[in-house]
Amino acid sequence: MDIFEREVAEEARRRCVEFTDGVQQYWNYKRATHSTGDLDCMWSDGSTRLLDYGGDGIPLLVIPSLINRYHVLDLSCGHNFLGALIAGGYRPFVVDWGAPDKTEQAFNLSSYVVQRLEPALDQVSQITGFSAVGVVGYCMGGMLATALTTRKPDQVAALVLLATPWNFHKGDATRLTALKASLPQISAAVDALGQLPVDVLQTMFSGLSPWLTIDKFRRFSHMNMNSTKARSFVELEDWLNDGVPLVHGVAKECLNGWYGDNTPYNGAWKVGGAIVDPTTITQPVLVAIPQTDHIVPPESARALAQAIPQAHAIEVQAGHIGMVAGGQAKKGLMRPMIEWLVENLPQYPNITKS
Repeated sequence: MDIFEREVAEEARRRCVEFTDGVQQYWNYKRATHSTGDLDCMWSDGSTRLLDYGGDGIPLLVIPSLINRYHVLDLSCGHNFLGALIAGGYRPFVVDWGAPDKTEQAFNLSSYVVQRLEPALDQVSQITGFSAVGVVGYCMGGMLATALTTRKPDQVAALVLLATPWNFHKGDATRLTALKASLPQISAAVDALGQLPVDVLQTMFSGLSPWLTIDKFRRFSHMNMNSTKARSFVELEDWLNDGVPLVHGVAKECLNGWYGDNTPYNGAWKVGGAIVDPTTITQPVLVAIPQTDHIVPPESARALAQAIPQAHAIEVQAGHIGMVAGGQAKKGLMRPMIEWLVENLPQYPNITKS
């Protein structure tokens, strides 16, 4: 073996050791239990709950993705999205989807909007006395928030969309080709299992940038385990590993409709029997686009900003998760978002107590 081969072999061995050490340290990390026991549940139906985070300001309905739990917006390491909203003078009500139970097994995306989000929006208005409230959607939750706004325009005063896809055929061409090629197999698995399991979802997202998983655990292996940085890493990783499955109808609609036929961008995505048309949205809209997003390519999110005539788009130097939970989240997203809300939400004519 020559010098080059020995050095390559040594480098490969070193990286493998760093990765396995990082994984081992992650599993052995002493965690604090995340609890929402002190939050008021204002409404529930099936596995869905509406949680009141408190505050005295203008109410906001916050809609996370169906796939991941909302905890990424409520971290303890200082990058707390919901805490920033409260500090900015707002009262967030968070949709906690929970894991789908027997009530939701027959749901599709329309069901989640019509049977869950619309009643939740009604509840926020009834509880607070505001005839129209702000709506914030993150990732897939932004898609649902867009549909909700088109269906209930008189009850939505302003809309904030964070890392929200719209043109599902934008992004890295190689990855898109691979994803399209795998759709028939994934769709068949969904039919056989009756849902899209968490493990399959994790594999799909990891496959978008496979080296990220290896590199992040290598970096973690060198962290001080008593540091805030290490605690933040573990919180985020636990959140990623605590996803929930998509029920059959939702999974098929997302895979075959969104990713396969690009129905939102092509004007064919229907909720409650009506096309979700962002061009009809007249409220103030903020679209935040993370520039290094591997899950929602920036080009996909920009398509939604371009479709809403009066949308104000901001580009955030962060990834999909880092935008709301990273070290630069306050400066990159939270501060400009609060400034935008202050300028657009209180002055909106429907923001009056009924």
